[in-house]
Amino acid sequence: MGNNVAYGYVIGQINVTDNATYPTYVAMVQPIVKKFGGVFLVRGGNIEVPEGQAPGERIVVIRFPSLQAAHDWYHSDDYADAKALRMSASESVQIIVEGT
Repeated sequence: MGNNVAYGYVIGQINVTDNATYPTYVAMVQPIVKKFGGVFLVRGGNIEVPEGQAPGERIVVIRFPSLQAAHDWYHSDDYADAKALRMSASESVQIIVEGT
């Protein structure tokens, strides 16, 4: 069996409520994600919903080196101010999940 790497993913399903403020969050979060080893795999883009109803108009998927790294980023002091800004400028569902 090979070396199975379990990544940690953060999946955000976001409805932006303050279009003037949200771009500030987008600019703030990039270096913080990078600091924790994260890589944006999906960041916005066109959405097709072939089944059910999308919980957000904007989908973001970030891959971290491990589930622990994803948790560490989300709950970090580094991310706290940016997270508060995101929460003030949007409504969202944030999911942390382990995967390959």
